Amino acid sequence: MSLTAGIVGLPNVGKSTLFNAITKQNILAANYPFATIDPNVGVVVVPDERLDFLNELYKPKSLVPTTFEFTDIAGLVKGASTGEGLGNKFLSHIREVDAICEVVRCFENSDIIHVENKVDPIRDIEIIEVELILSDLEIVENRFNKIGKKASLSKDKEVQKEAAILTKLKEALEKNIPIRRLDLTDDELLYIKPFNLLTSKPIIFVANVSEEDLLTGDNKYIDQVREYAKKDSAEVVVVCAKMEADLSEMDSLQKLEFLNELGIEESGIDKLIKASYKLLGLETFFTAGADECRAWTFKKGTKAPKCAGIIHTDFEKGFIKAEVMSYSDLKKLGSEKQVKEAGKMRLEGKDYIMQDGDICYFRFNV
Repeated sequence: MSLTAGIVGLPNVGKSTLFNAITKQNILAANYPFATIDPNVGVVVVPDERLDFLNELYKPKSLVPTTFEFTDIAGLVKGASTGEGLGNKFLSHIREVDAICEVVRCFENSDIIHVENKVDPIRDIEIIEVELILSDLEIVENRFNKIGKKASLSKDKEVQKEAAILTKLKEALEKNIPIRRLDLTDDELLYIKPFNLLTSKPIIFVANVSEEDLLTGDNKYIDQVREYAKKDSAEVVVVCAKMEADLSEMDSLQKLEFLNELGIEESGIDKLIKASYKLLGLETFFTAGADECRAWTFKKGTKAPKCAGIIHTDFEKGFIKAEVMSYSDLKKLGSEKQVKEAGKMRLEGKDYIMQDGDICYFRFNV
């Protein structure tokens, strides 16, 4: 899966601290794979307790989790759409990602200067949103100017349809409404896909708080961000980037003990990785046996042959059937043998849509 989530935010909100903690913590995670593609792209492991269960059950020689990419995008400043700061470079980097994780400063600290001189998460969110909207509006207007006159004179239904979609987008953006909030049809979504509009991308808000506020849960800014996020039906993940940076220096056991002492069940980074994975529309199937237990990433709604092809192209070309059991059945019943005896092992064909947590054995012939 080549989908990637981009971490964005204003300068000095803790964005790069968080990114560094995300990537460093995975270097320390036993035999998990890690790669740095360039200075601002990291491949991160998706935490999954289901793989831990399979590891205990099968005792495989190899355990391989699934991964996806995070991209750390340089801090945006007001006026980016007109070239301020890194301007177009910043916007082009966002255009390359599939989902946005927007880090919002929700902590007070006089030693860390806020680029706008005062902590105000909603203002910060709106600064970024306006810059993305202005960039999208420029693209939509340029296209509309090319075909608008032609649409008014032509009887070509396709041209008229395109003009109608562009008008819908233009009117929304002029009212400061991001594209993701529009109720677009499948045809309209297909049409706008090549434009790669920034405000059409799904978003998560990451509220970066102080360690004290994380432990007490007492932070007025988080409530403000959550209320704002409702407009996008977006998730808000609360993290303390400073604490995550400290955790990333620990081994797995030290990290677990530290979190237990604080009464925290799961680190903010793990929550963010899982939330980003879900935001990208990604799910996981497994292959399991004595040699290897492995998690595989697929796009929700993918059929069995295409999922088989993720493992190897020959599996897709020669696909016959998929022998499938669900993780929940395996965990409940305790072994493959008992799953089969309970009639819960299934043979699925080419039209089967893979489900999150499926454990598969693919039958193929090439």
